[in-house]
Amino acid sequence: MKNAFLLLLFSGLFVSMNMAEPPSDIILGDWISQDKDGKITVYKQGDKYFGKISWSKTPGKKDVKNPNEALRSRDLLGAVILKDFTFTGSAWEKGTIYDPHSGKTYDCILKVKNNNKTLDIRGFVGVAMFGRTSTWTRPQ
Repeated sequence: MKNAFLLLLFSGLFVSMNMAEPPSDIILGDWISQDKDGKITVYKQGDKYFGKISWSKTPGKKDVKNPNEALRSRDLLGAVILKDFTFTGSAWEKGTIYDPHSGKTYDCILKVKNNNKTLDIRGFVGVAMFGRTSTWTRPQ
């Protein structure tokens, strides 16, 4: 009886601990941008996470605002805009996001929310408190 109680107690603790933080690969797959003008596919290379534009409302659009002059003639479709994220237990951090609308790159934190239906993207310079959050959604 005592062993059954301990087993039940530890099982409950294990389940509640696993529910507290998302599995690291839950972020993988397709996300629709907040403005619904693009789809970003998040993928993993090694232990880092990346995201590339896999669909655009305006196909053939070039990366004209890129600060690197050599990249201004590249298509945005296929461009990697999320780079080098590491899963920290509750978020994906230490990565960057490239904003093709402005040509700027920002530090970024990613958080999956709403039962894996939304992705909060917090872009910032220096301190996350002084950034902007955009919410992406899973395609229907």
